[in-house]
Amino acid sequence: MANEFTVSSFFGRWIFALLLTVGTYNPSGYSYLNWVLGEEGGLTPLIALTGIALLIAWVVFLRATLLALGWLGIVLGAALFGSLIWVFIDLGWLSLDSTGALTWVLLLLLSLILAAGMSWSHIRRRLTGQFDVDDIDD
Repeated sequence: MANEFTVSSFFGRWIFALLLTVGTYNPSGYSYLNWVLGEEGGLTPLIALTGIALLIAWVVFLRATLLALGWLGIVLGAALFGSLIWVFIDLGWLSLDSTGALTWVLLLLLSLILAAGMSWSHIRRRLTGQFDVDDIDD
């Protein structure tokens, strides 16, 4: 069935969310934000086009995530991942002194929240059998 939600469906959404978050900013120096801040000649058409495309993608992901999870779901997801980071720090797997590593972990977890938001209707239908229906203006 073409509309069936699978692990690979979630994985595809997560990869796109990861590319969006990491492409917008990451500590390696290869990101849109680093490109804009490092450009000596000011704003170019390619930078503007890329920025608008990124903005559109962010709006799509954030709107879908907000509508699917709501503020409570986003806060609970952030709290879950925040406590996971706390566990990693407590176990010594992650250090607060390593801001680069901490930034990568935060970007990874943000992308997981965005992917969960993009996939939530499918996941909920799988768990409960209930369908989500958007309001349609007549």
